[in-house]
Amino acid sequence: MDTTTPVLAHHEDTRPMGPMVASERATCERWLETYRESVLLKVAGLTAEQLCSRPIPPSTLSLMGIVRHLTEVEAYWLREVLLAQDVPEYYCTPESRDGDFDDASPQTAAAELAAYRAEIAVTREAVASWSDLDGPVRGLRRGEPVNLRWILTHLIEEYARHLGHMDLLREAIDGRTGY
Repeated sequence: MDTTTPVLAHHEDTRPMGPMVASERATCERWLETYRESVLLKVAGLTAEQLCSRPIPPSTLSLMGIVRHLTEVEAYWLREVLLAQDVPEYYCTPESRDGDFDDASPQTAAAELAAYRAEIAVTREAVASWSDLDGPVRGLRRGEPVNLRWILTHLIEEYARHLGHMDLLREAIDGRTGY
């Protein structure tokens, strides 16, 4: 395995910054898309070894672990809960409940980054297929109904929290900072 080549050599900053006056739905979707693109910017230019490193002890967080986690988050909320689809397990299993965070490996990093990108392509379509922010979605969360507004708001919060972690991890790896 080549440890000197970045997994994602470069990622153009295509984060949407507008419109600044928009509907609730357009605003939520824009922020979610901005954060999805921010994840790719945070990992661009790093090798598989760097992506899987855990540079801030005692934390065991790695950039790849967060990418794996967000892959599962996307699939769970926007396929399993929104559309009530059966979603295959990506990384968390009964044997490794925190497998998304804990089991990242340089040998699989490129494939897992590709899986993240593929999952967000699928979940973008899932959101586009659902027109109503207010009514309950097809699936349940812990036995309770939720609506798309709640799901989008939660995803924005989830991404914002983990992008903060990614900022610190990236800075510890190579000194790079930035929004």
